Amino acid sequence: MTQAVRATEHAGAGPIADAGPGAADVIADAEPGAAGPIADAEPGAASPPSRRDRLRAATIEEIMATARRLLVQNGPEAVSLRAIAREMGMTAPGLYRYYGSHEELVRHVIAGIFTELGADIYQAIHTAAPHGLPSTDTHEQVTVKLTIKMVAACREFRRWALNHKPEFALLFGVPLPGIDDGRYDIADECALAFAGTFFTLFLELWRLVPFGVPAAEEIDPGLRDQLVRYRDQLGADIPVGAVLTFLRCWTVLYGAVAMEVFGHMSFALTDPAPMFEITLGDLAALVGLRYPLPG
Repeated sequence: MTQAVRATEHAGAGPIADAGPGAADVIADAEPGAAGPIADAEPGAASPPSRRDRLRAATIEEIMATARRLLVQNGPEAVSLRAIAREMGMTAPGLYRYYGSHEELVRHVIAGIFTELGADIYQAIHTAAPHGLPSTDTHEQVTVKLTIKMVAACREFRRWALNHKPEFALLFGVPLPGIDDGRYDIADECALAFAGTFFTLFLELWRLVPFGVPAAEEIDPGLRDQLVRYRDQLGADIPVGAVLTFLRCWTVLYGAVAMEVFGHMSFALTDPAPMFEITLGDLAALVGLRYPLPG
């Protein structure tokens, strides 16, 4: 993946299209905000951070908070090293001890926002269905719980987007000049973890309540070849028709939320919330669920 916003290709080419072979194994186990390898270390295996390290971490946290505040208040063009330094009472050259360029700083801001969004969606899913899916559950109970999870994830994505419009535009809008430069770094890692939240839920749906998908021979050959390539990049052991369904789900969800965030529904609707409920029904139908829930 070459740019954090390309985690979703701006409008739906797929959140993890360029993640590389075996990506499905990585994201299926990803939990937003996980601490990584250190989290699994034996107690006492790592030395406590020094005072200097703690001060550096605190400064980095303040830089990130300042950059994000400027972003929200004045737009991406306001997030310059000079402006951040002025807000913090530092010199612009002093910031280079922490970030080598404006682009690097923005990519770290992007990474932090993706992590926040992914963690919020993850929390919404597990709050909605906190007790998992016991093996004693009937098919109907499993279906209901998975529907609740799906609705919770989609509603949280919309809620977060509407409450963080500048951040949403940074992640999913037009790429900033100089940011989409072909590198793969922390911004893409965090975008991958965010995407994994949705992809893991999709795989759970496929495994527990398999739904109908187009047969490979029913898909346009040109599209099918692209889907096969995408599936191979994911390392996902699912039919090509399921890959198509996953992408269709993302385009429906992203399209509905983006139109509302960017004000493109205001020509007809002052309150698009009821329209989004219809969108949830469309998404549920794509994966063999029913929404609203019966009864």
